[in-house]
Amino acid sequence: MEKSKGYVQKACDVPVKRYCQTLELKNDPQLIEEYVKRHSELHHWPEIVEGIRSVGILEMEIYLLGTTLFMIVETPLDFEWERAFNKLAELPRQSEWETYMSIFQQADSTATSSEKWTLMDRIFHLYEKK
Repeated sequence: MEKSKGYVQKACDVPVKRYCQTLELKNDPQLIEEYVKRHSELHHWPEIVEGIRSVGILEMEIYLLGTTLFMIVETPLDFEWERAFNKLAELPRQSEWETYMSIFQQADSTATSSEKWTLMDRIFHLYEKK
């Protein structure tokens, strides 16, 4: 889809909270191209997607600008970040995926997802009128 047309969002049946994270890729166009390919619908690892869903994540999106990745994670309101990502780190193939992804990322090859990705602070939203 052309980015200037926007991206349709999945509707959730429950109120959600959103987490935003960032991570840097290695500055190598071939590695970045392969990283994008490995996250495509055709080439992703189904076990990783299943694991993400199994810990309670409703939606996850990754955006790319140059070497900077930006991830949005949407969860139910009762989602507990640390507990979920500790569980995710223990799921089959997750550590293999993280090690493989470290080829592309500016990150330690032994780091878990929650150790590599940095949670961001929200500094603005469309405030409600009072």
